[in-house]
Amino acid sequence: MSIIIAVAALGGLTLLLAVMLIVANKKLFVYEDPRIDKVEDMLPHANCGACGFPGCKPFAEALVHGKALPGKCTVSTDEGRQAIANFLGVDMGAEEKKVARLACAGGTNVAINRAQYVGINSCQAAALVSGGGKGCFWGCLGHGDCEVVCDFDAITMNEHGLPMVDQDKCTACGDCVEACPKDLFSLQPISHHLWVACKNLEHGEAVLEDCQVGCTACGKCAMDAPGDLITMKNNLPVVNYAENHNTQVPIQRCPTGAIVWLDDSGIVIKGKESKKIIRKGSRSMGSS
Repeated sequence: MSIIIAVAALGGLTLLLAVMLIVANKKLFVYEDPRIDKVEDMLPHANCGACGFPGCKPFAEALVHGKALPGKCTVSTDEGRQAIANFLGVDMGAEEKKVARLACAGGTNVAINRAQYVGINSCQAAALVSGGGKGCFWGCLGHGDCEVVCDFDAITMNEHGLPMVDQDKCTACGDCVEACPKDLFSLQPISHHLWVACKNLEHGEAVLEDCQVGCTACGKCAMDAPGDLITMKNNLPVVNYAENHNTQVPIQRCPTGAIVWLDDSGIVIKGKESKKIIRKGSRSMGSS
């Protein structure tokens, strides 16, 4: 008899728990639009964050809920973005392509190291040792952390230890921005052709002892630039991209080529008075 009572009690408890789970499922059920999964399948699954969302799934949710437009996915193709727009019945939306830009041109052929770093081949690690061995405290350390973290093969290190960005491959995911301990990378609209390729905060000709292409804060670019396009702050020119910046006038008298013009393919153009650097090997201390 006791066995029958135990079985009955267990069965009753099981039935009660089942009813509770059914009720909880009904009460706590959250409806998810089935279009979200379909839109996510139409995205490139890069999960790069270039759209401003932490991954493709959150971006798909934003698209379905009307909080974003397909054009914000710069990794996808025009055909892919248009397919999503057609599926959701919305405009594709225009989004100017952004790319990672490096605010340093001090490769080994123009910049010196004042100390030899021996340790893990990483910019993050080298920066922990007195800021790295480079003469210019603000310059690129050249160990290629940015190249390592780029999942799109958009960054390669050149023969002078500087990262080169392939604009066609760059998705503006921002991984290189986070990886650089010197904060040299930033994401810029591709229409920003006028670019300051230096972050040195020192003033005067002494800058050139450490880097021949460093900004000496001479201010010629600011003087020549139309209107309020360029102002000098902390010994560096700052470009106001809200102004009409489609001009090469500010770069012409820069003696070191610290401010440059980047053409549509990312090729660097320096001003007429910029000193030409022809050295191919590494620059040593004391060399001019």
